Amino acid sequence: MKKIFLLAFLAITAGLLIYAKSAQKEKKPSKPNILLIYVDDLGYGDVGAYGAVDVKTPNVDKLASQGIKFTDAHTSAATCTPSRYSLLTGSYAFRNNARVLDGDAPLLIQPGSGTLPGMLKKEGYNTAVVGKWHLGLGDGNTDWNGKITPGPLEVGFDYSYIVPATPDRVPCVLVENHHVVNLDPDDPIQISYKHKVGDDPTGLSNPELLKYPADNQHAKTIVNDVSRIGWMSGGYAARWKDENIPYLMLHKARNFIRENKDHPFFLYYAFTEIHVPRMPSIQFTGKSQLGPRGDVIKQMDFITGQLVKYLDDMGIRDNTLIIFSSDNGPVLNDGYDDQSVTLNGDHKPGGPFTGGKYSAYEAGTRVPTIVNWPSVVKSGISDALISQVDLYASIANLVGHKLDGNAAPDSKNVLDALLGKSKEGRQTMIEESITLSLRDGNWKYIRPSNKNHSWVENTKGIQSGILTDPQLYDLSKDKAEHHNVAEEHINMVEQFKSQLKEIEGSKGTNTK
Repeated sequence: MKKIFLLAFLAITAGLLIYAKSAQKEKKPSKPNILLIYVDDLGYGDVGAYGAVDVKTPNVDKLASQGIKFTDAHTSAATCTPSRYSLLTGSYAFRNNARVLDGDAPLLIQPGSGTLPGMLKKEGYNTAVVGKWHLGLGDGNTDWNGKITPGPLEVGFDYSYIVPATPDRVPCVLVENHHVVNLDPDDPIQISYKHKVGDDPTGLSNPELLKYPADNQHAKTIVNDVSRIGWMSGGYAARWKDENIPYLMLHKARNFIRENKDHPFFLYYAFTEIHVPRMPSIQFTGKSQLGPRGDVIKQMDFITGQLVKYLDDMGIRDNTLIIFSSDNGPVLNDGYDDQSVTLNGDHKPGGPFTGGKYSAYEAGTRVPTIVNWPSVVKSGISDALISQVDLYASIANLVGHKLDGNAAPDSKNVLDALLGKSKEGRQTMIEESITLSLRDGNWKYIRPSNKNHSWVENTKGIQSGILTDPQLYDLSKDKAEHHNVAEEHINMVEQFKSQLKEIEGSKGTNTK
């Protein structure tokens, strides 16, 4: 009898050991990988999942069909630097007077302050930024020929491979961690936004050399047949070729994913597409009916598909949270005559909304936003009100990080909405442009302003949304913001005016 019991005990023990080893082998990382795909100047109506017909985006559409498509998700601002600042800090950009930066501006985020990547590092994540930065580098006297610091590595990233500012601004070089890529020490770089440096031709002096005619702001030093904002000399071996940037970025992103496939990672993949100058690779040139702008939308879609495919190849797709969005609304003519206006046809970059980049109207900040996580998120559509400033607090909650009192002062935890567990997002939200706007449910108040805004209409062809009188819209009935009902709701206008002033005067909407 004892022998039978002993044999049974050994059999059960062996079975448990086999099960334990099997479970251990199949165990997924306790925290998901996070891939934040951030497109530049992509409008609400620029992808098929949000209504685009004249340009095809099958990879983005697939993400949307297999995840959650948000219909009322916003950048915090209608321009890029402020949006990126809010995304990474959880703070509204107006608290730091954040504006669109020149290419030689100092780092906007104070080293040591709370950031999304810094928080994730504390939770054991490896972090990287690949793509457009545009949050400043250095201390204001940046030596582009030496160690460039502070930068992304000083605000929470373990690795960075970046375009320092925007594709239409000098310096037209790539920076990996602290140094310019492929820089010849015998050919030093010099940058100025105040006066011409060097003898390079400019768009003003040699317009015959340009691929696209440019306005005066974009008519300084010519690099790769395109004139840029600002002057640059030297660094010829390091200067980029615009058509190659997407593939270089994809290569670096794949390397980071491969090196961290067995470790939780956060990858902030910030496209240079579809920002001007629009220089599609040969693979995509002429492949859309919308001209270069449509071509780079297709290119962006392809790269997005390649990123997702690589997650599959590495066997980590199911445990990777993908967030896809844009930094602000769309713009057609943004300094270069690349026929984006004349070839636009019936395409509606802002979808059913008015405005675009720079604008206080909804198309300035309401952008495509998709959350995809195969093992957790079920497919669906959500009309929850969400701002990108909320990603910090929401992701902190996801990974079990408790925010201290100073971190992410304007970020609201909307994780349940992001994961499709709730239809409730924010109740109130700030939209930054030339002025400030306040959303409260479906109501939107736009603060009056006397600031110069004529350039938005005159040079960009976009309705600025700026008036000297207050504006109030009921978006449930008037999503295009055509009918200002401020005079019919004077008490509500006064309430919003007071509420906005209170938010401005506070240290953060989540602080006491």
